[in-house]
Amino acid sequence: MIGGASVLVVAAGFVLGSIPFPYLLTRRSGIDLRRVGSGNVGAANVLRVSSPATAVTVLALDATKGSLAVWLAEAITRQSTVAICAGLAAIAGHAYPPWLGFRGGKGMATTAGVFALLAPAATAVSAAVFVVLIAVSRVVSVGSIGAMVALPPLTAWFAGSPAVVVGASVASAFVAFRHRTNMRRLWLGVELRLGQRL
Repeated sequence: MIGGASVLVVAAGFVLGSIPFPYLLTRRSGIDLRRVGSGNVGAANVLRVSSPATAVTVLALDATKGSLAVWLAEAITRQSTVAICAGLAAIAGHAYPPWLGFRGGKGMATTAGVFALLAPAATAVSAAVFVVLIAVSRVVSVGSIGAMVALPPLTAWFAGSPAVVVGASVASAFVAFRHRTNMRRLWLGVELRLGQRL
């Protein structure tokens, strides 16, 4: 029974994560994120092609679905490992939503929501890294990549459980993988700065 419940809450985490809030909120204005800006279904592209208020709303909603996946898993199974898996499933669902042909966002906000519950202190410092790097570089992807690189060691530093550290490492590697095209543009010196539009 516990095993069945675990599978169900992890699946629920994926479904929660796959709710495409960036697409839904901008679609109301006649914008299809997959066909404008960078083509990415995430908050950074929303900021690029829509309003700052919409981008902030998307950021909050994407983080909330990650937190909710973890909270539900913990409430139902009382197992931290299952909660971590549900959180990772939410991140994967955000990146690969079936409803949009598996074309989603890069998972940064959803990862923040997941680890805000699993490792709050580490997530807060990682968020500070994100803000500082963007303030210095004026490039969102620099902040995202830097925050993700910082998350696993910060989780270990703040005495996170080994399972949470492993989860943070998996999430960090996944989000970095999702940013591979950004890394290529950074290398070529053509990555867009904050506020620039394609």
